[in-house]
Amino acid sequence: MRISLPLGLALAATLATGALAAEAGLGHALPPKDVSFSFEGPFGTYDRGALQRGFQVYKEVCSACHSLNRVAFHALADEGGPGFTEAQAKAIAAGYKVPAGPNDKGETTDANGTPLTRPGILADHFPAPFPNDEAARTANNGALPPDLSIIEKARNGGAHYVYSILTGFGEKPPAGFKVIDGKYYNPYFEGWNISMPPPLNANSVTYSDGTKATVEQEAHDVVTFLAWAGEPKMEERKRMGFGVMLFLIAFAGVLFLSYRKLWADQH
Repeated sequence: MRISLPLGLALAATLATGALAAEAGLGHALPPKDVSFSFEGPFGTYDRGALQRGFQVYKEVCSACHSLNRVAFHALADEGGPGFTEAQAKAIAAGYKVPAGPNDKGETTDANGTPLTRPGILADHFPAPFPNDEAARTANNGALPPDLSIIEKARNGGAHYVYSILTGFGEKPPAGFKVIDGKYYNPYFEGWNISMPPPLNANSVTYSDGTKATVEQEAHDVVTFLAWAGEPKMEERKRMGFGVMLFLIAFAGVLFLSYRKLWADQH
């Protein structure tokens, strides 16, 4: 294929810039920020206030682009969850429109071809913001926003990585690094060019509990909520694990005492 001179020069310049950036060690993601979360460690638990605030951030900010399709509305009121009452969870579900089944005429769309919908119920999962991947890419300049249900399980660095991405915008790119048109600089993202625009701003939400909505607070809260979304039974698992460890310690003690008693009679 023949490349015109201007295009060839532009390509050469881009490759040269990329080579210089690589030689300078540019483009490699920085290590995630060291942030403390209540759910970390063998005895960690979810902060209910953070879970509810994080749900608010997801609903009012993140849900415009990102799905949460592995989470059912009833989980919001389940034990170990954000602590919403069943009535609150029902009201949240009813605020979403989910695809409806065929009506009494067997129709799945109205006269204009629009898919039929109904208010959500507890048994439903959070609906996706786009009808399909193609529509999602079209609305996001070709990028496909990932589902957030298990994002912290799927990314190396987990909660710390997601927090770092959310709070890593706004810094000035280093000399020799080019931000691609339509992308944004974020040093915690591999390659540093990320398709997602800065999702959080100070006061992106107004917290009902009066918490000051800084970018760091919003990121901390939504990361806590997404950690729960990826592992809603974490607290139950830790309690069970702790009980098993106590049982094993007690059982080992009984075995040791039995051993001592048995061999004491042999001497």
